[in-house]
This record gives sequence, structure tokens and C-alpha cells, in this order.
Amino acid sequence: MPEQFCGNGAVLSLEHVHVEFGPLVAVRDVSLSLKPGDLLGLIGPNGAGKTTLLRAVAGLQPLAAGTVHIIGTELGPNAREVLRHIGFTPDTPPFYDGLTIRDFLRFIGRGYDLQSSEIEERIDFWLEKVWLTEKANQKIKGLSRGMRQRVGIARTLLPNPAVVLLDEPAAGLDPAGRAQFRQLLCDLREQGKVLIVSSHILSDMEEYCTHIGIMQRGELLKYGTVAHVAAGTDGSRCRYTMFLAGPFIGLAELLAALPEVTGVDVSADRASLEYPSGKEAAAKLLADLVARRVPVASFTPHAPGIEEAYLRAGIRQVE
Repeated sequence: MPEQFCGNGAVLSLEHVHVEFGPLVAVRDVSLSLKPGDLLGLIGPNGAGKTTLLRAVAGLQPLAAGTVHIIGTELGPNAREVLRHIGFTPDTPPFYDGLTIRDFLRFIGRGYDLQSSEIEERIDFWLEKVWLTEKANQKIKGLSRGMRQRVGIARTLLPNPAVVLLDEPAAGLDPAGRAQFRQLLCDLREQGKVLIVSSHILSDMEEYCTHIGIMQRGELLKYGTVAHVAAGTDGSRCRYTMFLAGPFIGLAELLAALPEVTGVDVSADRASLEYPSGKEAAAKLLADLVARRVPVASFTPHAPGIEEAYLRAGIRQVE
């Protein structure tokens, strides 16, 4: 295991990071700390500040205030060596389209002063990991968006960075590609890398994230482990879903009028709502519904998840 991944200290830490574009505050007072194997998923609407925060951590965006430390070294104009430990894949990765995938990655490897034999070994390794081995000698200009995303990830991982930053990396990937990508992220966590992934695909994030950050208007509204953020402040409530055996007129109004029921959502023969968690609470709710002659065919309490946490934060949709 590389030396930078050893020990119990933070690999990446942000303290009161603040980014401004004139009068616009793009990132406001963000602080967090990540250790080897941590993977932070950033979620929020477009314009929330996710990309700007990633660029700040990558050293591409000057800070108005605050500090970023990578492996104990403060990121700044005179800390160029620490940049070798950071890998960043933007939403639309830049390429030399006239080069083949292999030649492009060779160019990147030489830029990091890697030996030729090592470059070829790493290229073969990462092309296999991103499922592009058979495309190695194809020119980049002929690749689909999903394949270009994969090349961008391989380019990011080639120098073996300690900190990996990925902005919407699953965009353009088909379902099979997304499943393979989730496995890749889990493998990178096992290697001890620190990762920050910005994504709008909330359903995938519970499978590979250790931490979640919910951003809006430059602020980190919620930050913590997946379990902590998903459960809310005390985990006292959860979402229930039911399917009906037949139509029931006025169901939405009936549910909304029940004590302690919130977040009612009714469509056709399906309804969901938030209610106190626990077996006794679930039994009481179901008994109330049956007593009111609601034709419940199935009734399921759900463990709180990232999507529910996102909605609780007051953000109505991922744009």
C-alpha cells in the first residue's frame, strides 16, 4: 500500500472553504475531513456549487478564504508537488481527439514522468478496469459519450492519485456500465483512496458512498455518513409505501388528516407517506387504514435513504 494511504489521519481536509465570483458566493464556508477509503457523494441541484467545490479541491479554482490540505500539505500556488496526488475528471473531460486512447494515455503518463514500461503496464491495467481494452487503438473522436467518460476516468487514475474527484462520472453510461462503475468505485475505496463523486443519480450512491453531502446555493446543508444523513436527526420517522386492491376516492385527503402523517404522495393505486418508525407505529398506522376501509393490498415501511434525506433538506428535485 502506498505510504500516503497509511495511518489514521485525514488524507483530505477542507476548513472554511469560500469561493466567490465577484458578488456571487459559489461555495460558502465548507469544512469536511476524509480518511483513506472514504467516498463522499455530493448531491444538489444545478448551480449548487458542487463543481466549483471540486475544482477548488483540485487546485483549479482560487479560494477567497479557507484552506485545503492534501496528505497534510496545504494546497496553494507554491505546493505544486501535492497536485500529483490529486486526480480530477470534469463533467466533460478534455481530450486530443486525433489520438488513439492508448496514445492519449501515453501522453498523460509522460507528463507525470513515468517510465515507458510502467506507463504501458498502467494503461493495460486501467483500460481493463474501465472496459476499454478492445478500444485501445481507436481514435477518441469516434467514441460515444459514455466511452469518453471512461477514458477520462482512466486518465485520472493513471498517475495513482491519493484523492480522486469525479464530476458526474456516470453521465452517458448505460445500465451495465453504471453497475461496473459502482464496482470500480468500491475497488478504489478498498485501495485506500479518498474519493468525492458529484452525481444526480441518487439511487446508485447508497451502494458506494461512505459519506453524503447535500449542497444548495454554495452551502453544505447536510454532511455525514450515509446512515447518519439518511436517518435525519434521530431516525424517528420513515417512509411507508402501500398499494391498494382497488380505487379509493379521497385517499390523499384521508391520509393527510391522520395524526403525525406528513409527506403524502398518492398516484393511482399507490401511496406513500412519512410516519413515526418502529413496529408498533407501523401496526397502528395499518390498523387506522383498515378501520377506515382503505383496501390495502401491501404495506411496506422503508429504511430511510438518500432520496428521502434530499427531500427533507427542502430541495424538491434534482434538476
